[in-house]
Amino acid sequence: MTNFLGDLAFTAVWDYLATSPLFGITLTLFAYGIAHRVFLASRENALLSSLLNPVITAVVLIILCLLFTGTPYETYFEGGQFIHFLLGPATVALAVPLYQQYAKLRKLWLPMAITMVSGVTIAALSSVTIAWVLGASIQTKLSLAPKSATAPVAMGISEQIGGVPSLTAALVVTTGIIGAVFSSKLFELIKIKDDNVKGIAMGLTAHGIGTARAFQLSSEMGAFSGLAMALSACATAVIVPGLLTWLGLI
Repeated sequence: MTNFLGDLAFTAVWDYLATSPLFGITLTLFAYGIAHRVFLASRENALLSSLLNPVITAVVLIILCLLFTGTPYETYFEGGQFIHFLLGPATVALAVPLYQQYAKLRKLWLPMAITMVSGVTIAALSSVTIAWVLGASIQTKLSLAPKSATAPVAMGISEQIGGVPSLTAALVVTTGIIGAVFSSKLFELIKIKDDNVKGIAMGLTAHGIGTARAFQLSSEMGAFSGLAMALSACATAVIVPGLLTWLGLI
């Protein structure tokens, strides 16, 4: 009898959540909570902890849940959009670590400016060139070009230049995941030990997910990663549309 009542209560709760915007919020928070606990349990192993980045694990859990329950993405996003909305304020909040590192930034402004411009230009040119070689459509090329900026900025640029914002978002997340997983090993291989340099590389190439990983490794690395992510987003918004116009794509 107790089991029956328990199953009935669970079914009632599920039916309510499945038809409510609360479903997307609840699933997102629940998945991230599990992912964070898994990450904490794996911190002693550097390779395993990078593979079990909470963002990556949470994304996998949400996808599996939607597939298992047959829930359309549109239903999930009715609630998930509230968390999606916070991407904008979170990006603006990067002004805090930027201000905290202002003294170092004044000394490094020239090399950082050169790094931002060259990094954004190379990222856009390389992705568009590879897409062109593989025979991708114009719309796919335009969606690829801003993929190395943080998600809200990249999606905004993609929409303005004629790309597909949802495709750009997927590419941004994929780029961030690859950077978060392989960056630590890559830094070891090329013998980079300076947390400032590591952070700038992470923020420039792996944006939000890379910055989250950088903060897990070092607060200084995370601060410079957030700084590089913010500056590269600004550089992408300025450089990419002009670059694509010069290439004749828009």
